[in-house]
Formats: sequence, structure tokens, C-alpha cells
Amino acid sequence: RYWMNLTPSDILWNMSDTAWAKAAIGGLFSPWSRGTCVFIHALPQFDPRTILNTLCKYPVTTLCSAPTGYRMLVQHDISSYTFKALKYCLTGGEPLNPEVMAQWKRQTGLDIYEGYGQTEIGMICANMKGMKIKPGSLGKATPPYDVQILDENGGVLPPGKEGDIAIKINAKRPFTFFSCYL
Repeated sequence: RYWMNLTPSDILWNMSDTAWAKAAIGGLFSPWSRGTCVFIHALPQFDPRTILNTLCKYPVTTLCSAPTGYRMLVQHDISSYTFKALKYCLTGGEPLNPEVMAQWKRQTGLDIYEGYGQTEIGMICANMKGMKIKPGSLGKATPPYDVQILDENGGVLPPGKEGDIAIKINAKRPFTFFSCYL
């Protein structure tokens, strides 16, 4: 809800491969729980020109793609395309380098909001609408998580220091946590 910022008037195109949990969570369950229309385009392979032309032809308001997709798109002169309704861009699944983020913003005027999560726990950190995006940052913890960065001894590090991502849990683990593999 916080990261995708979807409304019932939005149309989301999530280009995640169906083998990813993100395809189900970010392409079906999350948008449908918000009353959002889901746009589906069967592409045999990632083709930047087809994607850019599709964004010009259909009223997709929210685009979600892996950083590799945005890397491929910015290699074209995106500024020559007029997107019909695009206003919000999302990414996750791998780090988005600041150069691609800057190129996308320069060519489209739109920010890319990066999120971080895992199949087993869902989205735990994200750059959410209204936040100042710091290139290279995963953003802030998303509810219900208490996310901290720890040193090698388990101590909480101050902002700006590199360490391990940890989620503080109490006796009642968050309902979004995966419980086990069978």
C-alpha cells in the first residue's frame, strides 16, 4: 500500500516474470486489494521499443519493472515518446544504479521508487511517494517492520553506515513472514 501508492483509478503494469513472487504480490494481490486495474501485455521477450510504444498507446499510470528493464529503456531516446498516463514508476529485485535513475528522471521527468523485499517476508524497505529519494538507498522500513542496520556484533549502526539488514521481531512475528518450506 505505501510503496506502490495505488488507487482505484490507477492502471498498473508490473513486468515481473511470473516465476517471481513479485508477480503475484505486486502484480495481482496488492493492486487488486487496492481496487486497481492490472494491465497485462504478453511479451515473448523484453523489447524496449514495444514497451515504450505500449506506454504511449495505453493509459498505464504505474509501471513496475526490474532495474535491468529501466537500464534497457534509457538506452533509447525516451524523451521522444509521449506516455499516455504514466505518473509513477517502481522497481525492485536488484539494485538500481543512480545513473539509470538520473537518466530516467531526465528523460521522463519521473522518479523511480525502489523497494526491497524477499519472497519469504514481502516488502520491508522502500522509497515511498512523498519521500526524498536518495540514490543508492533502499528507503525506509515499511509497516509492520522495524528494520535496523547491524554491525558484525549485532549492534545497531547509525545512519549512513554499511552493515547487515535486520528485522526486529517480538514474540508475535509479523503476519507477513513466511513460516516454513514444505
